[in-house]
Amino acid sequence: MYRSLFARDMFAEMDRLQREMQQAYDLSPTIRGFARHGFPAINVGGTPQSIEIYAFAPGVDPATLEVNLERGLLSIAGERKSPLASADAKATAHINERFDGRFSRAITLPDDADPDAVNAQLRDGVLRISVQRRASAQPRRIAVQ
Repeated sequence: MYRSLFARDMFAEMDRLQREMQQAYDLSPTIRGFARHGFPAINVGGTPQSIEIYAFAPGVDPATLEVNLERGLLSIAGERKSPLASADAKATAHINERFDGRFSRAITLPDDADPDAVNAQLRDGVLRISVQRRASAQPRRIAVQ
């Protein structure tokens, strides 16, 4: 009739609690976007002539990628399939840490981005998107008379 107030395996319970807290942290948005584990990982930078976006998406088929630019919002969407699912229908995954499934990321571009001058290419699992800046926004030297 006596029942303990603590779980029988306190270390397992602490491990479960730590995992749940970590998952809550990983999915919470921050000022820079989603915390760790956003797929694909993205680097954004710029030069005076262009905005450069690098999305690291190994194992993604280029045919499944969609890159759209609408009203200053660049969106990257696609799908990465699990190699186990395509290998054998009866395969069982014992550990699966690699992300598979549909994904989507969005980046707000600055006002000087030219929506008519966008180039995207996928090479060695890295999607490089280059968005040119408008010519009117380019720095120029003005001669003083």
